[in-house]
Amino acid sequence: MKQTYRVIPRTTVAGLIAAMLGIERDGYYDLFAPGESLVAIEPTSELRTMKLPMNTLSTADEHMASLNPRGKLSIKLPDPSKPRQQHNYEVLVDPAYRIDVWLDDDERYDQLRLLLELGESYYVPSLGLSEYLATVDYHGEFPIEQGPGDDTVAIDSTVPEAVDSIVPDPETRYQIEQTPAFMERDDGGRTTSAFVSYAYNPDGGSLTFTDVATYSVDDRTVVFT
Repeated sequence: MKQTYRVIPRTTVAGLIAAMLGIERDGYYDLFAPGESLVAIEPTSELRTMKLPMNTLSTADEHMASLNPRGKLSIKLPDPSKPRQQHNYEVLVDPAYRIDVWLDDDERYDQLRLLLELGESYYVPSLGLSEYLATVDYHGEFPIEQGPGDDTVAIDSTVPEAVDSIVPDPETRYQIEQTPAFMERDDGGRTTSAFVSYAYNPDGGSLTFTDVATYSVDDRTVVFT
């Protein structure tokens, strides 16, 4: 079975925003590089999945058929006469996240803010794959302030690299998930340069932590990566 992430990866957030800005596929990695951007991700709904069986055609070379093989331009497509292969895909069911974003690039930041205010996007936003269209609601622009100074604090967003700082609560579930955080160009196009492990509440609520540096955004307590 091909599994999915529960928490939208930071790299997917970057790709979604880049699509809204109209940036080419491999043209936004520096914009979202460490030190150039901050992203906080807050699940706002229960994160549940379902299995979706799909029949697919193989794209192996031996299963590809050429269109116009004698012409100057030949295109290969999966041979529709070949047997289908069934795969189970795990997909999220109506996920919702609140995302806080800061960009060091003032021009791109202002462009993004204007698009959000107008409810516009250069490309249609999606969650990872073009089939999974996303709806984007703009909450506004807020200052990033220092979070509560208490040793123990309830955090609304996902929290990176803090599994040992979770304060267990018998009434609250928590999960840990490792996802791609940053990408960079390579000879083949792109590669993941760093991963991050998030602690989060799969039911869409907050979790309590000790000794975690936090920030306050719109009366919410978040942690950035």
